[in-house]
Amino acid sequence: MPKRILQGTVVSDKNDKTVVVLVERRFAHPLLKKTVRRSKKYKAHDETNHCKVGDVVFIEESRPISKDKSWVVVENAASQAAS
Repeated sequence: MPKRILQGTVVSDKNDKTVVVLVERRFAHPLLKKTVRRSKKYKAHDETNHCKVGDVVFIEESRPISKDKSWVVVENAASQAAS
């Protein structure tokens, strides 16, 4: 089964080798047919401490790294657009 990959924005990089990523999803409300935004924060492993607040990153599912952390930063979307 493939691992999920999500795109989000880094909202905190204060922890060592960890970033908090805010992922927003949009969907149509089943009854009201209005577009609804829901967001969730994920803790992701950033081995090199390269990501900073405001960066758009891709995170991928992984094995549990700690109690709250089971995602890994795959790449920085800004670096992908530059290359």
